[in-house]
Amino acid sequence: MTKKIILDCDPGHDDAIALMLAAGNPEIDLLAITTVGGNAVLEKTTRNARGVMAMAQIIDVPIAAGAVRPLMREGEDADVHGESGLDGVDLPEPTTELDPRHGVDLIIDTIMENEPGSVILVPTGPLTNIAMAIRKEPRIIERVKEVVLMGGGVHVGNWSAVAEFNIKIDPEAAAIVFGAPWKVTMIGLDVTHKALATDEVCDRIRALNTPLADFALGLLTFFRQAYHDAQGFEFPPVHDPVAVATVIDPSVVNLVKAPIHVETKGEHTLGMTVTELRYGHTPEDCHTYAALDLDFEKFWSLVVDAIERLGKQIGVTND
Repeated sequence: MTKKIILDCDPGHDDAIALMLAAGNPEIDLLAITTVGGNAVLEKTTRNARGVMAMAQIIDVPIAAGAVRPLMREGEDADVHGESGLDGVDLPEPTTELDPRHGVDLIIDTIMENEPGSVILVPTGPLTNIAMAIRKEPRIIERVKEVVLMGGGVHVGNWSAVAEFNIKIDPEAAAIVFGAPWKVTMIGLDVTHKALATDEVCDRIRALNTPLADFALGLLTFFRQAYHDAQGFEFPPVHDPVAVATVIDPSVVNLVKAPIHVETKGEHTLGMTVTELRYGHTPEDCHTYAALDLDFEKFWSLVVDAIERLGKQIGVTND
């Protein structure tokens, strides 16, 4: 049985890889794509998502633009994705029209139209759209199977000493999402910093010998230099597809049940995902989970396989 997901994203290089993984894996039924301002402004993240869809010939999935800015704060752009939010590749013109609904309404409608307990939310950007959907239609909480999000971290920060980008730029939205009584799995920096696009990984993608593989390589090549310049990584961590991979195969990560709270007031800790790992401090009704480790080989095999499948569906090679 396929797993129904809504991918809420802010492309972004790693979001683009996550889109291809979601569309190219046979176990995923990609119900909808929504965009949010995050890695770049909403106009750019929406254009980028539509361009990736065109490149991968994803034509039967509705896409809608969502929140322009965080709930209570000014927006911030990430510094590793370039001026367009997806530098390093030439995006084709979009081939699908935007859904006329706001992204929040597309999320709500999709959840309410499907069987209770069948839809998984996969947010890979700031959690603004998801928080707004909860506020507008609280019934989605009991209908969603789970939320598997890329964001936060148990021991690691990147937008401050203790906070990750997606959580820090809209901590109030994150607090709403983590605090709602549904299952939340946090795929944070502790594991995504291990999802490195090494030379070997890039060689595997290059060997596919399709235009889509070349497109993925273009993304990773730009991302590698940008991450090296901004954060000193030798190879870029490809964060967002780890959340999609976890939905496909939960054994990709090592999960622990733990209470997670989002700091919304701290002077130095704003956006921190405070994760309680002490023995005996996890209540029976705890609904939040944190990823602590990554199966590198299993993760990248899923990604490479999806890029290969999509490339074959398109039916074009470099020969």
